[in-house]
Amino acid sequence: MLVISAGMVRIASACELKADRVLVKKSERRLYLLYDGQVIKEYPISLGLNPTGHKQQQGDKRTPEGSYVLKHRNPQSKFYKSILLSYPNEQDRRRAETRGVDPGGDLAIHGLPTRSEEEAWDYIERDWTDGCIAVTNDEMEEIWNLVDDGTPIEILP
Repeated sequence: MLVISAGMVRIASACELKADRVLVKKSERRLYLLYDGQVIKEYPISLGLNPTGHKQQQGDKRTPEGSYVLKHRNPQSKFYKSILLSYPNEQDRRRAETRGVDPGGDLAIHGLPTRSEEEAWDYIERDWTDGCIAVTNDEMEEIWNLVDDGTPIEILP
């Protein structure tokens, strides 16, 4: 990729680029970091224990679907780092209110539990979260460094 900076042109590697968008494809169990519409990194992911369909309410263990924003970072979370999503958005709140339920919240992209006695491989290639998007700790470190707060995230079925 060409990058023009201070009048100079140079080739930038993907690892130097910050993502301007995050795309999650639940059915593929993949998270993609994009810059200018191009995938710069991709990661396998784990989802909520009940992954099919959009999150409806607190406790349903579903990962939401739709457009959100990476809202806030927590380096001290109960998982290896977390980046909170802007779920629930206004549409999610209205939908839950109509049904008389709590939409839930505190959904994030995060690494593995920090106080787990299980091995990391116990979490790989299976859905285990309460509705969050989980990656390995090494992958979370990369994502942490390649996205900024305010980055849009699209979660597709």
